[in-house]
Amino acid sequence: MHVSSPVLESGWHDEVNLVFARGMEPATLAEGLRRLRREPLASGEGDGWAWAVHDMLNAEIEDFDPVAYGEISAGAELVVFVTEPCSAKAHEPHFAYYRDGRLITWFSFEDLTQRPGDNPDYLSAELLAANLIGPDAGCEEEDDGGHDCFDHHYEDHNRIVRAVAGFFALPSPPLSTEVTDR
Repeated sequence: MHVSSPVLESGWHDEVNLVFARGMEPATLAEGLRRLRREPLASGEGDGWAWAVHDMLNAEIEDFDPVAYGEISAGAELVVFVTEPCSAKAHEPHFAYYRDGRLITWFSFEDLTQRPGDNPDYLSAELLAANLIGPDAGCEEEDDGGHDCFDHHYEDHNRIVRAVAGFFALPSPPLSTEVTDR
């Protein structure tokens, strides 16, 4: 997953998280992120979801820990995409879904079979329908001598994002015609 407009076009780096919140106003989401020491870089709303993009880390205060989104999700739903959890170490993006302060499901784009949370199978039907998990999930050309599965690596990421976004009916880019910058 790679975040584009408005973040990267504005000159910010790509180690950002994209957070969608349903049942929460954009200002409430932004304030919650600030309490977690993550200043929104851009925010808005669309299709019943508030959204915000923020830096994954807060280097100014040496806060390199994962963000505790459960603390701000009481009474709401949060869909979170961590786009580059550690680009230098080649970790894959990951997804998390929180509801009412609880982690419902989480998975790395690297291994969709490991999905911790209160309901790890919450998106299993959608992932299975998209051939992202299950018996048809592997690359059909994997055993071909000249095939490199990395050739479709980013398309696989796009399929994951489409499955998640479709299930939750998330707004699509551009996320808003008016972006609120910091």
